[in-house]
Amino acid sequence: MKNLFLIFVFILTGCLILSADTEKEIKAGIKHVTVYPDRAQLNHETTVEIPAGKTLLRLGQLSPYIDAQSIQVKGYGNFLILSVNHRNNYLQNLEESPEVKNIRNQIDVLQMKVEDERAAISVLKEKEAFLVANRGILVKETTFTIEQMKSVMDLYTNNMEQVTTTILRKNRLIRDYEKQITTLQKQIADMIGRLQLPSGEIEVAVSSDKPVSGRFTFSYVVSNAGWFPSYDIRVDDITKPVALFYKANLFQNSGVDWKDVKLSFSNATPWVSGNVPVLYPWFIDFYNPPAIMIRGTTLGAKRSEAPMQAEMALMDNKMEVREAEAVLVDVEKKVGETTITFDITLPYTIPSDGKVQTIEIQRTTTPAEYKYFTVPKLSPLAYLTGNITDWAKQSLISGEATLYFENTFAGKSFLNVNQLTDTLTVSLGTDNSILIKREKRQDFTSKRMLGANKTETYSFLLIVRNNKDNLVRITVKDQIPVSSNSGINVEAIELSGGRHNSQTGEVKWDLEIKPQETRQLILTYSVRYPKEKTIILE
Repeated sequence: MKNLFLIFVFILTGCLILSADTEKEIKAGIKHVTVYPDRAQLNHETTVEIPAGKTLLRLGQLSPYIDAQSIQVKGYGNFLILSVNHRNNYLQNLEESPEVKNIRNQIDVLQMKVEDERAAISVLKEKEAFLVANRGILVKETTFTIEQMKSVMDLYTNNMEQVTTTILRKNRLIRDYEKQITTLQKQIADMIGRLQLPSGEIEVAVSSDKPVSGRFTFSYVVSNAGWFPSYDIRVDDITKPVALFYKANLFQNSGVDWKDVKLSFSNATPWVSGNVPVLYPWFIDFYNPPAIMIRGTTLGAKRSEAPMQAEMALMDNKMEVREAEAVLVDVEKKVGETTITFDITLPYTIPSDGKVQTIEIQRTTTPAEYKYFTVPKLSPLAYLTGNITDWAKQSLISGEATLYFENTFAGKSFLNVNQLTDTLTVSLGTDNSILIKREKRQDFTSKRMLGANKTETYSFLLIVRNNKDNLVRITVKDQIPVSSNSGINVEAIELSGGRHNSQTGEVKWDLEIKPQETRQLILTYSVRYPKEKTIILE
């Protein structure tokens, strides 16, 4: 009976072992990263030897910021994928980066040096104590001649001096080593935060009738990563085209370094719902006052609201990276139906430190129509602008621009592409070769009263001088007041041919000024209003 029971236990245990899943840790390097403005899609690839039966494959050391709904696993081979699961393993932290390991090694070396110096100081202290103890014995119990005493004192002094100097030098070395250790510890403290993060894991359950070799691709989206555009706009001369350098500023703090990966920058926004918004009926009714509580009774009407829910749909972006050719091709631009992607042909390593890395993704030369603008009332400067007509073909995104005019830094600007016009106006900074001045003509400025009204007249002289060697086209803008009261009458007296917009009060002159030419414009207007009233015009 006992033997039958043991046989039953062995059979049951064998069945449980056969039915249990075989767990297998796998590694899959990051091959390709598609960076969106506010997140990134990572793609892994690996080959796995799958045994017969059910096997649980576990891909670890991943980012803890994975969007579980975005995970896609594809397998190629004679096997079945039973399930895909995601979890964060809080018992296993992310692997230390080589930089952190290197700093730890430096700290260990310095700490060993400190120990060696302190051990040496201990030996020297013993020698010092021995010298002091024997000095008293020698002086007390021994009779010396003057020459012998002098020799003993010289021996003692030299040894004590050597011991004291050596101890002092070693203490200084220890302080220096400890200072270096403190600096390295501060440096590692800045990098150590991500080491406390859990390790992301993707578990794939597969089944196979026989041992096979399978190829797997993993794709998922992580947060704490993204990119934003910036531009270098260069104009060597207003007779030449605009050179536009399009740059992607990449950052990532996902907890995992991207080592030697192919990068793609996309302007897609996968976190925005792809569903067409639903326009619900707009019901209106008479206004009902807020409910009033009277002895526990609520007076008023209730309103019901129908919440609107939005789904996030993540598209499966398949990026086909072209191998680098013999010719110099750094970036390949792909224009889709709704998105634009820049594929970088060379691999990059992006550490998970949150620091921004700038990568040039496009360089174009575009013909432009150059024109100057000035508003003398607000600024005595002439601002150069370039009007680009084919800007929509360049796949630009609004961003900060650094301006270089005539091979000199000209300042910062902002490239705004969110405009419904065929021409993109790019600000190129100021030009000191064009002088602007606005001054009041005192002889033509007056205040007088006639009957019940007061009339104030103001006159200004606008001076524009072109010190350049070529003709420039410039638009000069100024203004006169706009009346918002029937009792106030504004009249334009002299505008030197300027166009006056009566709705906004803007006065504009479009001028062509020859080299070394000075042009003068006169702006004169009057304001009449009741004399008992007050208007602030200056």
